[in-house]
Amino acid sequence: MYRQTRFSSRRIRKRVIFKHGDCNVVQGNVAKRRRRYLQDIFTTLVDAQWRWTLLVFACSFLISWAFFGLIWWTIAYAHGDLEWIDNRDNRPELIQNMTHTMCVTEVRSFISAFLYSIETQHTIGYGNRFVTEECPEAIFTICLQCITGVFIQAFMVGIVFAKLSRPKKRAQTLLFSRNAVICHRDGVPCLMFRVGDMRKSHIIEAHVRAQLIRKKVTKEGEVLPFYQQELKVGADGGEDRLMFIWPTTIVHKIDRHSPLYMLSASDMLKERFEVVCMLEGVIESTGMTTQARSSYLPSEILWGHRFVNVVSFRKETGEYEVDYTLFNNTYDVDTPLCSSKELDDLKEEYSKNHKAGLDRALSAGLLKHISSVASVDHMDPASDESLDSGRLHTRSNSIPNGALATELEPLNNNTPSFTVGGSSILPSITTNFQSINEKINSTNGSSTHNNNNNNNGSNINHSSSNTSLKAKSSRRLSIKQDQLPVDSLC
Repeated sequence: MYRQTRFSSRRIRKRVIFKHGDCNVVQGNVAKRRRRYLQDIFTTLVDAQWRWTLLVFACSFLISWAFFGLIWWTIAYAHGDLEWIDNRDNRPELIQNMTHTMCVTEVRSFISAFLYSIETQHTIGYGNRFVTEECPEAIFTICLQCITGVFIQAFMVGIVFAKLSRPKKRAQTLLFSRNAVICHRDGVPCLMFRVGDMRKSHIIEAHVRAQLIRKKVTKEGEVLPFYQQELKVGADGGEDRLMFIWPTTIVHKIDRHSPLYMLSASDMLKERFEVVCMLEGVIESTGMTTQARSSYLPSEILWGHRFVNVVSFRKETGEYEVDYTLFNNTYDVDTPLCSSKELDDLKEEYSKNHKAGLDRALSAGLLKHISSVASVDHMDPASDESLDSGRLHTRSNSIPNGALATELEPLNNNTPSFTVGGSSILPSITTNFQSINEKINSTNGSSTHNNNNNNNGSNINHSSSNTSLKAKSSRRLSIKQDQLPVDSLC
């Protein structure tokens, strides 16, 4: 069973992704693990640690040298080259009248054959040992070793280059803030964290993602221990594409579509979840895609904090400077401790209470009171004193001073109005009031008026006198534009 104990001493809190981006996942009880790894030997060596890669690198050359050295020694032994060289050096009288052509010159032992194998595979060619035309098998062997040597070199150099240029190493210079924060931005609660790039070569097409991992129980009772929910994030609350030239704050708006909508500050300490953040992009210098990861537990999310600005302009050099010593710094801000849902409910309730006066003004009963304010009792329909909208009648009821205008003030902000009891009244009502006053004042110079009676259709003549005018005026509503007596409206 394969076990990873590298971070076992640090596993105080359960998390899927470590702060530096490694996955806290161990595969166990995998059937035919070694066979599957050997089938993909290149990826296995690239993912392996450097000590194992270097060991395989050295062993591949040593084994190939020794293998072909053994082949060269076998060829020399079978052709009699070893015996001939021994007699020539130690017993020359035995070979005085003999001639012998060796396959490989100066191959005396396995050591000399091993040296010749190294010279052949790496085309060193010191000049003392070389192949002759005597043995075809030697010619075939030298061709085979050259091809094998090139293949091994290409394979191992490719592995080393792949390990050196892995995008994973580029991710080491991509930074995530130590903590995430929750505060309000433009009146909306937001979860924010900061990302930065230490290198001058930028990340092209950089975009960021975030997922919430927590336990969930479905309607059918199925338990999902690691349910993943996508968080909609973006730079400064916009799109997830970044102009990644300096440290950027990534924002997730906690609205009714957010998984964090129901969480308050106290719930944040009780909940068990993990926010996994991923930054992906193309490396400008190599053109390869890289991904940097980090995560935040509830204890690593600061409620009521905001990040300190790290970008400043230097007048001396005319450049923008990024101070990475302030990268993880935050400061306190006033933030409600309730959840976003509770905050929205409070806002909705406050909005309803704030608009209660306007709703009462727009209700049917109050509108009748407003229309009856401008009415005059006993106005005959055929007389000049009647209004075009119909007959108006005076009511004896009253309302508190200023209450009507307070409720009607939002209805007529952009049009002129006159003051009633220290408050404003709608222009349509103003026109009716003024017309009534003008009609009342005009009656002082009149002697009599002819009115039509709708019930019997007969004409009634009224004589004009000061007594009758005072009696009629006492029954009518006289309104001035700058003053209205208390309890005079209905």
